[in-house]
Amino acid sequence: MATKDHRRLAQGLIQGLESRIHVGPPVREAELLSARDFLRQNDFSLASDYFHRLEQIQNRLEARVPVSAAPPAKRNYGGQAAGHWMQLQSAYDHVILSTCYEGVFDLKSGRVKISHRFNQHGRIDFVELKFLRSLQPCLNGEVRSLLRVRDYPTIRKDWRAAEAFILPVLPQELIFLYQEIFRSPRHEVLAWLVNIGHRIVGDLLEDLRTRLVNGSVPQRGTNGDQLCLEAVRTDEVAAPILKHAATLEATVDLNDPKTASVRYASR
Repeated sequence: MATKDHRRLAQGLIQGLESRIHVGPPVREAELLSARDFLRQNDFSLASDYFHRLEQIQNRLEARVPVSAAPPAKRNYGGQAAGHWMQLQSAYDHVILSTCYEGVFDLKSGRVKISHRFNQHGRIDFVELKFLRSLQPCLNGEVRSLLRVRDYPTIRKDWRAAEAFILPVLPQELIFLYQEIFRSPRHEVLAWLVNIGHRIVGDLLEDLRTRLVNGSVPQRGTNGDQLCLEAVRTDEVAAPILKHAATLEATVDLNDPKTASVRYASR
């Protein structure tokens, strides 16, 4: 339960944000994320007036976005962190984090790319798999949506539960991520596929905090527009999204062979 001191600090923090809505300087999305993190970390009820007031501030900000304001440019980062070569794309309201996995099955080698897209509040939008080198060569270059939240571009960004479309038959190449993956119930496999993205984000942030991150160009080939992964620290879009995504963990319940319910709770 929040202490008296925590309530006093929260009151001052939110009053300051409310004042700036009217007189400036502008309130940034990262400040709202930080305020919500403070409330959650100090056990404020989600039904409290503090969360409600932050939501009102968010609504006012969204209503005031100038039509002529240009969104931040899309940025592409690459490097090695937490034992993986990663690519991170930052757009105006989301990030896509991709990692590659490879292995051998039945004397055939394969390689896939798994991509997680996170929204402004760190929630999953989708998990996709791209066959870089499939166990069935006819699938090379194709993409499969493993899980995709229904209407993710338009639903509220801080959702706690959402319906998602799921792939009825999961690709065999997922064994490159974890050899025993198909021994688990399907709903656990889908939850693991979501949460591995959140965990990799946490590992990435830990590496960025504690050590130098290797690489500024892709491991294979070249891309002159790709920035060093370490530079994501100063990305105004990506940094708050990654910070929030690292705190989340999801569960998945099957509705039918093609849909499921995804639910979040802070770790």
